Amino acid sequence: MRRGPPGGGARGCPGPPPPPRPARPAPARPTIIDGARWSCEGSACTASGGTEQPATRACRRVVQKFGPVTAFSYKGKTLSAEELAACNA
Repeated sequence: MRRGPPGGGARGCPGPPPPPRPARPAPARPTIIDGARWSCEGSACTASGGTEQPATRACRRVVQKFGPVTAFSYKGKTLSAEELAACNA
């Protein structure tokens, strides 16, 4: 999930995918979603553990708990703008 514009290196340069960021304030305490422990610092949230599932499903589950996201990646898969729109719908 990401609040604001996606980050993760210079535009067009390869690098790690941006961390998920919520569009609204993230919870101050870690939250468990489908076995993954989501921790947020500032506007970036990261997960450890969790079930094997498509990134699109993980995104929908996070949106249910945290609200809309502006960027999302899960276990190496970064969602496209179309996938993000569907996730936030």
